[in-house]
Order: sequence, then C-alpha cells, then structure tokens
Amino acid sequence: MGNLCGTPVDAHSLPPTKPSSPGHLTSTPRASSTPLDLKVYTLSELKTATKNFRPDTLLGEGGFGRVFKGWVDRDTYAPSKVGVGIPVAVKKSNPDSSQGLREWKAEVEFLGKFTHPNVVKLIGYCWEDKHFLLIYEYMERGSLENHLFRKGVQPPSWETRIKIAVGAARGLTFLHTSEKSVIYRDFKAANILLDWDFNPKLSDFGLAKLGPSNGYSHVSTDPVGTCGYAAPEYIASGHLYIKSDVYGFGVVLLELLTGMRAVDPNRPSKSHNLVKWAKPSLSNKKKMTKLMDPRLGDDYSPGGAWGTAELILKCLKMDPRDRPSMEEVLVTLEEISTFTDRPKKKPKSRARKPRP
Repeated sequence: MGNLCGTPVDAHSLPPTKPSSPGHLTSTPRASSTPLDLKVYTLSELKTATKNFRPDTLLGEGGFGRVFKGWVDRDTYAPSKVGVGIPVAVKKSNPDSSQGLREWKAEVEFLGKFTHPNVVKLIGYCWEDKHFLLIYEYMERGSLENHLFRKGVQPPSWETRIKIAVGAARGLTFLHTSEKSVIYRDFKAANILLDWDFNPKLSDFGLAKLGPSNGYSHVSTDPVGTCGYAAPEYIASGHLYIKSDVYGFGVVLLELLTGMRAVDPNRPSKSHNLVKWAKPSLSNKKKMTKLMDPRLGDDYSPGGAWGTAELILKCLKMDPRDRPSMEEVLVTLEEISTFTDRPKKKPKSRARKPRP
C-alpha cells in the first residue's frame, strides 16, 4: 500500500482516538446478512501470542507496518503460547504511518463483513492508543509475489499459475458483485496470499472503496496504490471505476505469464515497465511465445498461454468501458484451465537470447 508512484495524498480527517466496535463502523458493505463475529484482543494478549513481536516471528513488512506469526486457540481464537493451537498472522501498524488508522479502519469495515473462500479471513483486531493491529488466518505459502520473484523459491507450474488466477478472479468477482460493489484498488501479486495447496485469497483491504452509486460511473479519490498496477484513468484523473481493478488483474496475469515484475528498475530502460514493454508482443503468437517465463520450459499449454495473452490485452484496454467485467474474466480463465495441450517437440537449436 501507500502513495502511487510518489503521488501526494491529501490528509483526511481521522476518526476519534477511542475505538468503536466493527458493528458501528460506517459505510460497511454487507456481503453477508449479519456481521462476522470479530474477536477483540488486548495488546498484552497479542504480545503473548507473538513472543512480544520478536524478530524471529516476523513474516513480512508493508506500508501499513509489519506482520508477525502468532498463535491462538483453535476453537475460541483466544491467544495462546507459541506453538500451541493454530498459527495466525498479526499485522501491526507502524506508529509513524499517517495512513495507519485509516487503513486499519478500512480493513475492519470491509473484512468484518466478508466471508468468501478467496478472501482472507479476519479473525479479530486490537486498538490501544496508537497501536492498531489486525489478526488474520495464517496463509502457509505466503504471497504470490514471493513465489514468482524471490530467488531460491521453486516457481509455480503453469497449472498452478492458472489455478491462482482463477481463484483470485473469483475473489475479485465476489467483491464487484457484492450488495454494495467494492473496488479493491490495490490488486497485485503481493496481496494474493496462498494456502498450502496454492489456493489464493485476496488480502490487504486498506485501500478498498465502495463502488459508485447514485448513477455515477466512478468514484473520485486521491490516486494511491502501487506503481505499475494502477489503471491509466485512475492515475490521470483520480477517477476510480469498478473496471480499474480489471486493469490491475491484467497486470498480474502478465506477471504470471512472463515471470517478470510489473516494474523493475534493474531491467534495461525500455523494459522497466512490463506492460509498456510486453503489450505490443501479446497480439503475435510468435512474439508472445518469447515472453513466456523461461523457467516453465515447455511445460505449459500453448493454447492456454495464447488465450491468457488475449485476455490480458482485453484487461489492459485504455478505456475502462472496453475492458471485460470480472465475471467475464473468470469464465475465460475457467475455460483456459481446461487446456491440456503441450508445445510440439522441436529440434535442438541455439539457446534463446536472454530476456531483459
């Protein structure tokens, strides 16, 4: 999370320093008929569950703050000693972050109502003084970003990549079609968490917004998010559409196809931005083949890859009205997941020239 490529964000008025319960938070989308039963923790209890937030329990770090591994009772979710019960992820805000409280509140507002197999489960929360904490279900395999880009990690197979894309599309479709449409706004590989069987769940709802209402087609808001994933209309005008999420989904699909980050300053200058560099090649089968993640070798479906490339191009349309809905994206990906063809064997030739 954070400002989009350094874009300044106006300070909004903050809620009072005393917490209100999730049931009294305003502007909450109702994805189910009743609010989820969130557990309220004390800071002391969470210190016990995480060995006082010791470095060896650290799972990761983002704009909101750090995430630690903790332990709670399997049935009651009461905090327990390390190694007893079930693991959870405890997100602890950075006290110096001006966005911490706003993002914490947004997470409780949205995830406090959602229950879906492809949306991470919020178990509880804590608010004491300037400490804002969120407790989630623990996702054993971490983020898609780590599996695609971290050195020393076995990259996911083609089938697993499509499985992740289908699950993530289901989660995003659920948000867009809930009672009050929700715009996720920060769809990226780092926010797609994976369980032990590589089932994906969307996480980090600190930037989520309710969709347009009263006949409007968009929501006007300050551009924040992650550089490389944000839709062009959002960057240019601050106009956020439901289909702005579809653009971000297309970027992640392109990362899954190529194994390359959306933005990487370590690549040659012409290929810093993956979309700008790769998009012209997606409409040509021969050029598209050269974009494929070389770590896959020949272990992928050419038909599925071509179908994915065509879908990426649709998602990356400049005009949001020309992009497919997430329901349409999901149907296409489910069809792609059935492809079982493999590349035809070719005579050995000189090694392919390395990509940027």
